[in-house]
Amino acid sequence: MVALDTRTAALGEAVPPTKPSRRYGSDLVVDLLKQFEIPYAALNPGASYRGLHDSLVNYGGNVMPELILCQHEEIAVGMAHGFAKATQRPMAAIVHDVVGLLHSCMAIYYAYIDRAPVLVLGATGPMNEAKRRPRIDWIHTANVQGNAVRDYTKWDDQPSAVDGIPSSIARGYRVAMTEPQGPVYLCFDAQLQEDPLERDVPLPSSDAAPMPTRMAADPAALERLAALLVRAEQPVILVEYLGRDHRAVPELVRLAETLAMVEPRVLAAPPA
Repeated sequence: MVALDTRTAALGEAVPPTKPSRRYGSDLVVDLLKQFEIPYAALNPGASYRGLHDSLVNYGGNVMPELILCQHEEIAVGMAHGFAKATQRPMAAIVHDVVGLLHSCMAIYYAYIDRAPVLVLGATGPMNEAKRRPRIDWIHTANVQGNAVRDYTKWDDQPSAVDGIPSSIARGYRVAMTEPQGPVYLCFDAQLQEDPLERDVPLPSSDAAPMPTRMAADPAALERLAALLVRAEQPVILVEYLGRDHRAVPELVRLAETLAMVEPRVLAAPPA
């Protein structure tokens, strides 16, 4: 890996870091994050993804994604959750293997029940036992990291070779963004991150992760619903996640006006 160049130019401006002559597995992850236009990556630094951390700074230039330093993994995922709700776009949250992932469990669960698309990136110690450092890499390695969050993520993956990284990130992005949206967890082997790339690994095309079309309702159910609304004397419409699709809001207004539901009502819970 390459150290950050801190030299200054003649006018006192910092010289940008020089791109390394060799590329590493973690550089490939950064290329993919840029291709899918992930703007930020919130993290609490951890040794298992030191390769990715280095690549985000020295190879990626700390631009798309830009690093956001957090003091806890739950905060990092919570920031990605809030960003997704505010912008309808995903950002990344990076968590250390095992302990960092366990710290983030509650925040991932909240993102799941709130249908927020979040890319949770993690790492594991080398799956090749011969590459593990004594003790520390052994206690920070799990056979399948995703087991810890599988019940409340839409999908998880742990590529076993650098060739699997592009399709893993592309599929993870598509799954997270497909309705009902939600978090995905992608885990990258520490050794794969730090191994030099012996050849170019092709990136997926820009249309490799197409979003499916909007979900359509059953026509027969729509006919029945329309009949019920027309016959109702005091129709009430309750919506929950409708506002996530901004195109649906004007249609709701048009429906309410058509049914003469012009008087807004707030339904309060009955007294205990």
